[in-house]
Amino acid sequence: MLDGREGPAVQKAMDLLVRYGEALDAERLVDTHNVCGAMTFGGTRADLMQRGGFHAVFSELNLDSPEVVEIPPARVYTCQLEHGLSLETAHITGGSPEAMQAQRQAEIFFGARGVHMLATCTPYLAGNVPLLGEHCAWMESSAVVYCNAVLGARTNTEGTESTGAASLTGKIPYWGYHIPACRRATHLVEVEIEVDSVMDWGLLGYYVGEMVQEAVPAIKGLKSRPDPIKLKHLGAAAASSGGVEMYHIPGVTPEAPSLEATLGGNQPLAIWRYGRAERRIAYENLNSSAVSREVDFIMLGCPHCTLEQVWRVAQLLERKRLHGNTQLWLFVARALKEVADRSGYTRTIEAAGAHVLTVPQGAKVVATDSAKQAHYLPAMLGMQTWFGSTEDCIAAATTGRWSGGLE
Repeated sequence: MLDGREGPAVQKAMDLLVRYGEALDAERLVDTHNVCGAMTFGGTRADLMQRGGFHAVFSELNLDSPEVVEIPPARVYTCQLEHGLSLETAHITGGSPEAMQAQRQAEIFFGARGVHMLATCTPYLAGNVPLLGEHCAWMESSAVVYCNAVLGARTNTEGTESTGAASLTGKIPYWGYHIPACRRATHLVEVEIEVDSVMDWGLLGYYVGEMVQEAVPAIKGLKSRPDPIKLKHLGAAAASSGGVEMYHIPGVTPEAPSLEATLGGNQPLAIWRYGRAERRIAYENLNSSAVSREVDFIMLGCPHCTLEQVWRVAQLLERKRLHGNTQLWLFVARALKEVADRSGYTRTIEAAGAHVLTVPQGAKVVATDSAKQAHYLPAMLGMQTWFGSTEDCIAAATTGRWSGGLE
């Protein structure tokens, strides 16, 4: 591949991966047959579009190549993650006709090259479920930690360039979480209180991430067994407050048959305890940006909602209407929205005045059940943000006021 016998695009991709691997001191490359990345749509790079359309966009932004090369089909299973715009909901979210047209053209271009347009930060909810031990090349922090910890597949947090190159070569540098020894727990969190609701799991994850940062924690002492939704929120919160890409729960996650096996015979480098005081601190940190209790936007689905979560919101909104000054949006994968439509959940939610679908213009005070969003929204968009349970958020949507709290 590197000497160009498989074409200029593959040569550029392999050159990028070799430089990347050398910078990481990787010993070798490893085969991957599962790539989740971001194919840039070029809407903000008119200069590249004029030079060579999406071939130029991919060459520059995915292959780090100023030379425009013709992009061939993907060599391995490749999925597109988030989209910046929703073609189906442009009348709600905004977006110029030109931007919408550019995105549609990009979807056609990359779809013709074997890129599956999942358009979600939760590819594992839309059919991409790698096997235990499978080497992957995934982007997006909450997807990466779920892939590693919950599924037991192996990936580092890759970028636009490395996933683009992996899609054309089926290779990725063998380093970090591809190596078994790097996947062992290094730190221990001992849980001393009940952790039951999705909100509780988000708070635990937020505390764990703040404590361990980029290390690999083992979490012990849990009295209830989590479901995939709770693990999704645990990992997303830990990846937001820290840089957690892998965690273990003995007896729950696939690479943790016991605490001793998870630690690989080593002693933890540090031990933290998570009790009522720590839970309270995590909750107050997540709500530190909010002052006004007049809520004008409620956001659910970061990471994207499961079908069960959409169903739960539909139940909470049955025969109710949103407050006149609030909006409620649910974010779901395209594939799951179709199921929600057929199941009648979308109809119930929309009858209440909500939308199953980015943040509306003019929103100032936001409520969310996502610790990840409560962490990022104040810094990225300057919004006052309340964090609480799904029930707290639905109550805010129907009353226009935040009344959530911590028991």
